[in-house]
Amino acid sequence: MVTVLVVEDSFSQRQLLTNILEASNFQVATASDGKEALEYLAQFCPDLILLDIIMPNLNGYDVCRHLKKNPQTQNLPVIICSSKGEELDLYWGFKQGADAYLVKPFQPKTLVETVKQLTTA
Repeated sequence: MVTVLVVEDSFSQRQLLTNILEASNFQVATASDGKEALEYLAQFCPDLILLDIIMPNLNGYDVCRHLKKNPQTQNLPVIICSSKGEELDLYWGFKQGADAYLVKPFQPKTLVETVKQLTTA
């Protein structure tokens, strides 16, 4: 079973994303900020990370950059999922190493299809 780490500081958004993914038979782990995500990743290795940008302690750009520079996590797919949807935001997200970028709000089907695309070989 594919495990997705959802990193989102908003409890309601985290629950929504978890519900969408679990309804599509993904296993979900959660973190409420970037620091908590890195602590999780020190012990466990999910198949994909769904990452918000604007978070306390450590933002999504910093987390993504950290993951892509680390040889142990550099190949871990990262989907940035943010309300920041300007062209510059997308550019900066991909520049940090994101594999996909979804702008909130989005259709649940789009999220599920993107996760499937990035976790199937």
